Amino acid sequence: MSLTLTDVTLTYPDGDTRLTALDRVSLHVPAGTVTAVIGPSGSGKSSLLAVAATLVTPDGGSVAIGGATTEGLTRGGLAALRRHRIGIVFQQPNLLPALTAVEQLQVVAGLVGHRPAKALPRALDLLDAVGLADHADRRPHQLSGGQRQRVNVARALMNDPAVLLVDEPTSALDHERGAAVVDLITRLTRLRATATVLVTHDRSHLAAVDSVATIHDGRLTA
Repeated sequence: MSLTLTDVTLTYPDGDTRLTALDRVSLHVPAGTVTAVIGPSGSGKSSLLAVAATLVTPDGGSVAIGGATTEGLTRGGLAALRRHRIGIVFQQPNLLPALTAVEQLQVVAGLVGHRPAKALPRALDLLDAVGLADHADRRPHQLSGGQRQRVNVARALMNDPAVLLVDEPTSALDHERGAAVVDLITRLTRLRATATVLVTHDRSHLAAVDSVATIHDGRLTA
């Protein structure tokens, strides 16, 4: 399934006026591809991800996943869409300290009604896909920064999302580990046919993606 944003405008209150965060942004990400979004701080990258994740409703324009628009969905409907169709890789892994790597994934599966035992094979398969098959029983403090970010990626893919939204996944990693995480994201995007948006500040990773869009003052250009 693809991700499509069409003429999205988003504003925020700013005193007696409104500040434009996104200005008629349009973006199409086909299934199985990675689009990187780059731009300076405050340019609108986080706002774009928030709208694509249906966490924020834009003032105008539309968001569609697989051609089906999110317009008109209730708050509960949007929450269900996020649980089933959207995976988010946060800048910081924010793993639960008391849970092992495999349990982190099983908890996410529980959000869509799967029992831990039923979710175990998929969780182990994903940990194997991110190179952590031998670390399934380790807790976050027993993992390196790069390994925690790999668990973060696997967790985002646990419910087989159509859309994967990735926010600065390499910001806390050195170049080598960062490159490994980006290569992992691109490989799994193609393997699992997700439509992936990768927000990054590091231009050295752009050669690994399918297309690049630049955002500045809320305006997006290819």
